[in-house]
Amino acid sequence: MFKFVLLICLLSASCTGYQLGGSKPTHLSHIRSIHVPLFENDTLFVRAETHGTNSMVDALTRDGTYKISTAESADAVLLGRITNLDYSQVSSIRTDSLRSEELSLTVYIEWSLVEASNSSRILEKGRSSGRTTFFARGNLNIARTNALPDALRRACESTTARLADGF
Repeated sequence: MFKFVLLICLLSASCTGYQLGGSKPTHLSHIRSIHVPLFENDTLFVRAETHGTNSMVDALTRDGTYKISTAESADAVLLGRITNLDYSQVSSIRTDSLRSEELSLTVYIEWSLVEASNSSRILEKGRSSGRTTFFARGNLNIARTNALPDALRRACESTTARLADGF
């Protein structure tokens, strides 16, 4: 009997500090739902704003800390702007150093979380980036188009981590 009680005490003590759900930053503890309007796009890449908005909604949904809602019922609004797409060469073809074999795409997003009832009150703001690499064989334009959603997903996951966990 003593061993059984000791086992129960040890098992219950190992879970004492654990809690389910996200650990929001204290200044965002009153925010339960977020509205994400269409991102702004300062680049020349077509439809980057729709990919950015969809990636942000997906990242927030996967995290589960905040509920996605309409503008009328949201506690806060997450405004985003895609500011820059930066391509750089990772590796070149062995016979021609000017011709890229593998490229890197870095996406930069500026975002701000504002209160829905008072849009002049900024709750949090920051800048996130996402990076991906891709091969530049065949059609370079198609390769760039296919790489953009992955880089945006990584930038939006970084933003979500900051909003949900505080880092």
